[in-house]
Amino acid sequence: MTVLGSDPGQILDSYRTCEFATLGKGGAPAAWPTAVERRADGTIALTTSLAFAQKALNIRRDGRVALLFSDPTGSGLSPAPQISVMGRARCPDLVMAGPQGAETYWRRLFERQPHSRSYLSRPMRPLMSWYYLRLLITVEPEEVLLRPPLDELPGDGKPVQARGARALPGAAQLTSLPTAVLAGRDASGAPVLARTRPRPTPAGYLVEVPGDCPVERGSASLLVHRHDEHLNHMYNALVRGDLRPTAEGWLLVPTAVIEPMGSGGPKDALRVLRQAKRATDRYLTRRGLDRPKVEWDRFRALAERS
Repeated sequence: MTVLGSDPGQILDSYRTCEFATLGKGGAPAAWPTAVERRADGTIALTTSLAFAQKALNIRRDGRVALLFSDPTGSGLSPAPQISVMGRARCPDLVMAGPQGAETYWRRLFERQPHSRSYLSRPMRPLMSWYYLRLLITVEPEEVLLRPPLDELPGDGKPVQARGARALPGAAQLTSLPTAVLAGRDASGAPVLARTRPRPTPAGYLVEVPGDCPVERGSASLLVHRHDEHLNHMYNALVRGDLRPTAEGWLLVPTAVIEPMGSGGPKDALRVLRQAKRATDRYLTRRGLDRPKVEWDRFRALAERS
């Protein structure tokens, strides 16, 4: 029996996204939302485009990763237990230009995110070819934990405002949603994840951490993200900082905010498209690789069957 047994596995399969944490060059943990596929051998597969290859680069330096399935939007689960997974990942430097080897992953994505099928239309291909040039990441789970649903987290589930905290980095992002995901490190330096309700204070954000998340003092971050039931209208932001124990509990002192997609407006969308193309070209150039030709017909065949 694999680490991901039948019950946790079925719950995991229902989630549309999860939070995926890797370790940066200096050991700082960071998490981003992603879609995954649980495979028959018990591993978890996900992909990342060349335009956002930092996850892959991090894994090649240090394969320790964490995944948290905690946002049940679109899952149909009620209640929706959270699932925490810790393990090791690998990511070969093989650029995938077609769905071979990840057919189930792509088929499920086309089913759950219908609007992504439009990227395959001929008018969109020049703009979206970067989206289909991917790296495959495989995670070997080592520890799987079940946690209570989000409605059992401490607090009333409403975004919290606090006087004197508005000038903090990340105040606008962290107070726009009722929960965030803390990415920290345990005593060994491995990433750990926990969904929490940040409480802004003049000094930083107080976070409650479950007892099965052995977080330590040091570099950490808070991720907020959202999507609708069709994986549309996505938004995410990361607040980096330093996690410290205080008399009131764990406090994240913020230092920087990263919003990869901006606010989601038309200007931001154009900026992201330009940056994605440049980042893709840069990845290939640094490795002396020609730009692979996207296998549009294979992707379309999967999308149509979906």
